[in-house]
Amino acid sequence: MNEDLICILGPTASGKTKYAVNLAHRIGGEIISADSRQVYRGMDIGTGKDLAEYTVAGTDIPYHLIDIVDAGEKYNLFRYQQDFLKVYSEIRERGKMPVLCGGTGLYIDAVTKGYSMAEVPENKELRFELEQLPMEELVKMLEEMKSMHNTTDIDTKKRAIRAIEIERYQQSHPEMRRSEGFPLNTRFIGMHVSREERVRRIDKRLKERLEGGMVEEVRGLLEKGISPDDLIYYGLEYKFVTLYILGKLTFNEMENQLATAIHQFAKRQMTWFRGMERRGVIIEWVEP
Repeated sequence: MNEDLICILGPTASGKTKYAVNLAHRIGGEIISADSRQVYRGMDIGTGKDLAEYTVAGTDIPYHLIDIVDAGEKYNLFRYQQDFLKVYSEIRERGKMPVLCGGTGLYIDAVTKGYSMAEVPENKELRFELEQLPMEELVKMLEEMKSMHNTTDIDTKKRAIRAIEIERYQQSHPEMRRSEGFPLNTRFIGMHVSREERVRRIDKRLKERLEGGMVEEVRGLLEKGISPDDLIYYGLEYKFVTLYILGKLTFNEMENQLATAIHQFAKRQMTWFRGMERRGVIIEWVEP
């Protein structure tokens, strides 16, 4: 155990949370979430928090960076880096092993590379210019950019525009450098599931979530005053279920379009992880 950090990664529905929690139980570790949507309170079913999984043999495994901001806020990479560094340092001071677990590739890269980043301000002129372009062209622009931004969860126009805004800012402010305090030596373990098994797991989980109250969860968020635009911004389950509640999709249309979007999302996640390997990151792929 010479590592500063163990990172458990994998596509959605690959079993990484259960694996990470059992590992943390064996080695006396604590979990740090690397999920861009599990930070939001009240967004539980759609983000797959599965908090019951954080108990092993009657022992509660500590977890961090879950339920730390209110739904409706715009959490970002800059804040995640700061929050990660704080809890990572605290876990190390307790003599415990931090176990980073999640599927948001950009968050994983940001903290394991440890690059300092500035909070990116709004660029109203650029936003107005990009609003005139179709979604397909925005995604194409992002794919052609070779810096840090993750395209795996870009499934709404607002998110794509914000991503391009961040990319443009970073291109004009290239003074990124490694900051002190971030882990220097990370061991990466990836959940290996076949494409067929991944498809089966995603379809099964989606059905369970719809039967388990996911529509009611989104309706409750809307009733609390969170705007439909904010929920659509979060993408995937919150986008499509909100469109169903607004009457813009039938239930079957919502379910089918959401299933397709999740499958595409998982494929993009794997593309990101393979890209990490091409950049020299060694990932040990294991059966979950």
